[in-house]
Amino acid sequence: MKHINVVCAVIVNKGRIFACQRGYGEWKDWWEFPGGKIESGESPEEALQREIREELAIDITIDRHLTTVDYDYPDFHLTMHSYLCHLKDDIQPHLLEHEAARWLGKDKLEEVKWLPADVEVIKALSDSKE
Repeated sequence: MKHINVVCAVIVNKGRIFACQRGYGEWKDWWEFPGGKIESGESPEEALQREIREELAIDITIDRHLTTVDYDYPDFHLTMHSYLCHLKDDIQPHLLEHEAARWLGKDKLEEVKWLPADVEVIKALSDSKE
C-alpha cells in the first residue's frame, strides 16, 4: 500500500479554527485542515509553511505539534503531522486551491463533513486547551 506523509495546520484565530472544503477528487466537498505533502529534504515545519503559502497565500506562525495521525484510506496509508498555528500579521487566508473555507468555533466543528484522518485531529484538539 502506498504511504503518503503530510502536514496540516490547525489555524486558530480569535477562538475559531480554519477549515477548508476540497474542490476536487474522490473526497470533493469534504472538509480538511489546510496542508499537504512533505517533499524530500523538507522538515514537517518547512513543508507546512510552504503548503500554507501555496494554498492560502499567507504566512503562519507554528505554535506547537498537536498530534500525528496514521490512517488507512482505501488506496493509501496516510501519516499526517498536525500543528497548532496562528495567523502572522492577522492577514486573512485567500483560497487558491479549495472550494470554500470557514472559521469554526470549537463547538461548531461537527457542522461540516470532515475527512476521516482530520476527524482524528479534531479529537486531539478537543483534548487540548486551545
